[in-house]
Amino acid sequence: MLIHVVNARETLWQIANNYRVSMTAIINVNELPNPNQLVIGQALLIPSEDVFHTVKPGESLWKIAQTYGTTVQIILQNNQFVNPSNIFPGLLIYIPASRHRIQSGETLWAIAQIYGVSLQNLIKVNNIIDTNLVYPGTILVIPHKQRPPMSVNAYIYDLGEDAVPIIKKDGEHLTYLSPFAYLIKEDGSLQAINDIPAIQAAKAERAIPMMSITNFTATSKGENLANIILNSPTIVESLLADIIKTMKEKGYMGINIDFENVIPADREAYNNFLKRAVNSLHSEGFFISTALAPKVSGSQTGTLYEAHDYEAHGRICDFVILMTYEWGWRKGPPQAISPLNQIKRVLNYAITVIPSGKTYFGFQIYARDWLLPHIEGQEAETFSCQEAILRAVRYGAVIQYDTVAQSPFYRYTDEQLRAHEVWFEDARSAQAKFDVVKSYNLKGISYWVLGYPFPQNWALLEDNFTIKKENSIQKF
Repeated sequence: MLIHVVNARETLWQIANNYRVSMTAIINVNELPNPNQLVIGQALLIPSEDVFHTVKPGESLWKIAQTYGTTVQIILQNNQFVNPSNIFPGLLIYIPASRHRIQSGETLWAIAQIYGVSLQNLIKVNNIIDTNLVYPGTILVIPHKQRPPMSVNAYIYDLGEDAVPIIKKDGEHLTYLSPFAYLIKEDGSLQAINDIPAIQAAKAERAIPMMSITNFTATSKGENLANIILNSPTIVESLLADIIKTMKEKGYMGINIDFENVIPADREAYNNFLKRAVNSLHSEGFFISTALAPKVSGSQTGTLYEAHDYEAHGRICDFVILMTYEWGWRKGPPQAISPLNQIKRVLNYAITVIPSGKTYFGFQIYARDWLLPHIEGQEAETFSCQEAILRAVRYGAVIQYDTVAQSPFYRYTDEQLRAHEVWFEDARSAQAKFDVVKSYNLKGISYWVLGYPFPQNWALLEDNFTIKKENSIQKF
């Protein structure tokens, strides 16, 4: 995949021609609602394995050819304007991906072996639906980059039958699906949720159902509830019994524990609860994970952070999910919701006490619109990244990109002459996050939350990684 940022007066036809792909392919991968209405600064995915390389100082054609596994001759054949004796910084060179014409008797597996790529990636890049319908003479594009394995979780709070179409659309990209959430009661029992349709839909997509329990609601922080539960061995035993019973009845294979706002004095009680939970759940064949607030040090103060013991959770549990989002809180001032500079601060601390092979990167996939000037406590509107683009089109906004936060944003004035500021995610910010996941060698990615359409994310996720599915997961 390539990423193109729309310039003034550019049309989709021009962009498609420049990248040698069809307009239809660009429309489909970005799910553009109106291809004739592009916004300055809008990021578009270009579905291509080809490369457009900008020459850097000191580079030669030979060095560029070596980098991309091709030859100087092939580069010159595809860039007839290039003078091999005059290669200068800033020159744009088109480098096509390798192609292979299938010969009689060849199999896709054998072709993948010849080029040193995975069969799954070869099938994916060429959009092969049925491997039995690939015939001699068919020209295959050979993927040029490695796609490391990645575990992917997503929470969903649209439950009942409302969950089914959402999971049908995005479930193929998931390793785990977590219906959110079972609320714990003071006696250790669980408040029922209508999660069966979501569980069934997840299994149909070969995504593992992961139970989610919590102590908080939209109106209650849950600190008193956590205090009561964590300090009562009797209630803990009752809670664990109800969890195991529910998991067996519903078909869950593991659990995510999301205790938030636990008072600092209950830090060790929370750790001890996790030890007890691991012993009980592992003996029944279930895995256990936790959700952790985004801390930048072990001494960080605040009710949200102090009782979340990174080192203990990483040691006790099978994996942890870092909730690296919500800097741009709905009732706070406008800013990037998941600023990458802040996320890196969290990761820089996390990897010192939690194995990277147990760490999931939290990724929010929605947008927010704040009224300006911001009034303390005034709630921003939350909607999808697709809606963010539609709104930019409607109001003629120019999309900007914060290179520190690695996040797009724009401002506009509505019909009532009120000023607004919108922060969202696009292909650039998603790719930046995936690059960080790779650089920190993290175990997985966890999305909060399904139900906000963001097609660019899913296309880029598949372009960067090979998603682990149920039959490729090691049992805990």
